Amino acid sequence: MTPAIQIQQVHKRFGAVQALAGIDLEVAPGEFFGLLGPNGAGKTTLINILAGLVRADSGSVRVMGYDVVAEYRSSRRSLGVVPQELVFDPFFSVRETLRIQSGYFGLKHNDAWIDEVMHHLDLTGKAEANMRSLSGGMKRRVLVAQALVHKPPVIVLDEPTAGVDVELRQGLWEFVRGLNRDGHTIVLTTHYLEEAEALCARIAMLKQGRIVALDTTSNLVNRLDSLYLKLRIAGAALPAALAARVRDSRDAVHTLRLRSYAEVEGVLAQVREAGAQIEELELLQPDLEDVFVQIMHRA
Repeated sequence: MTPAIQIQQVHKRFGAVQALAGIDLEVAPGEFFGLLGPNGAGKTTLINILAGLVRADSGSVRVMGYDVVAEYRSSRRSLGVVPQELVFDPFFSVRETLRIQSGYFGLKHNDAWIDEVMHHLDLTGKAEANMRSLSGGMKRRVLVAQALVHKPPVIVLDEPTAGVDVELRQGLWEFVRGLNRDGHTIVLTTHYLEEAEALCARIAMLKQGRIVALDTTSNLVNRLDSLYLKLRIAGAALPAALAARVRDSRDAVHTLRLRSYAEVEGVLAQVREAGAQIEELELLQPDLEDVFVQIMHRA
């Protein structure tokens, strides 16, 4: 089966900065894939190479089997990108913007699909509104619609929910899940790691232009052999002997790292022996954020 995205030994340098240093990656058709990393890790550079906005110094990149340089017309028809920045033309309405975007791909009389996309993104009521009159959240919905007007099999979402309200976030993910169920390949970059954990079946983590982790989401989370005990105490300070276990400490609430459930009673005994009263107690499982922090620290 032809990969939806195939990246082989891609390098890219901007002056003294090595943005990408030998990226090898394949994304299967129909996959919901996460691309995570701190600022400056190379995520946006990789997306720009996929979209044909930046040319790699070396290596090859294919979208649905089409080389992004040699077969750029076919590769770009196969890809829809929702950029991180809000980019729009202030002189057109929402419908006009989507018609123009369709024209870039040679599509005429595309109004039926435009209407469907606007309906799913709750843009129907704003169809004739000028782009500059829209709120930031509405403009971001239009960016999503623009990426979908030519029905691409591969959709890249670069920080699509940055700075948007909860209602839009939930509506957008419901729509994107539907696209994925219909067979679209989704690649997501986000700093909201709970989104990636809930949505992505597989995740690659980048740091300084290199892939430092690549696995299924469940396998990544299961890498951590620890859990967390969250305590609210009163009457005394946390015992100094537990300082090495502290993951987070705010006022009288302390989150302690444990290796197993067998350590819970011993920790509670130490807290009681110090004269502290336990007002609240909660056991927490590690999540993708914990994994991300640990991997970035080790890398």
